[in-house]
Amino acid sequence: MNIDISLFALGGFAFCGGLIDAAVGGGGLVQIPALIHALPGSSLATIFGTNKLAVLLGNAFSVSGYLRRVKIIWKLIIPTMGAAFVFSFAGAYTVSLIPREFMEYLVFVVLIIMAVYTFIKKDLGRLHTDIRIGLKEILLGIVLGAFIGFYDGIFGAGSGSLLLFAFVKYFGFDFLNASASAKLINLGTFTAALLFFVPSGNVLWITGGIVGVCNVAGAITGVFLALRYGSGFIRVFFLILLLFLIGRMGVSIL
Repeated sequence: MNIDISLFALGGFAFCGGLIDAAVGGGGLVQIPALIHALPGSSLATIFGTNKLAVLLGNAFSVSGYLRRVKIIWKLIIPTMGAAFVFSFAGAYTVSLIPREFMEYLVFVVLIIMAVYTFIKKDLGRLHTDIRIGLKEILLGIVLGAFIGFYDGIFGAGSGSLLLFAFVKYFGFDFLNASASAKLINLGTFTAALLFFVPSGNVLWITGGIVGVCNVAGAITGVFLALRYGSGFIRVFFLILLLFLIGRMGVSIL
């Protein structure tokens, strides 16, 4: 494929990935396959490293948009982010040591459970429940942050959706607050992964910058739609994304 056409197509996929990621997470399932197709001669580590650079840029703009409108529960978010940061770096470090297929199968099953549960629970995530954040909730956040952060470092696609669901299911957030909180955690995981990928030379800066700009444009659009239409819109979008993720991962691993 001609490089200009390839980059143009990649930019389009990056815009869609940024939009999806800003609203409900999971944009990597759009962007990573596009990068693999556009950069056939690059290693998987370089694909992941370049993707992390792009999504970090998009995620930063998503967070700035959400922070102006959404109240963040920092008492829970900060320790969760810390655990996710540490384990994301560990995941990136062990990307060549742990079979990726194992993580994909595990996440595939989790996505199916999430989709069924969200579909059955019609009121899930529609209202924000003000629950007390004590030691038990903080420890649960650390455990969830560690698991999802580790997965994000190894593969990452769908990690934002896992975080969003965790905040809705276990902490009583509505989908809007959960999406904003997930974006903050992902800032930590993306940064941690880049701390490994950059020194090891696994980032294509020009490609990553171009994809990142398109990702930012998509992220701004996604945040606008999420804030404009609220939790009901995000819930429907989330279910559609889960079906897409399940189908996409199912085709690749089954």
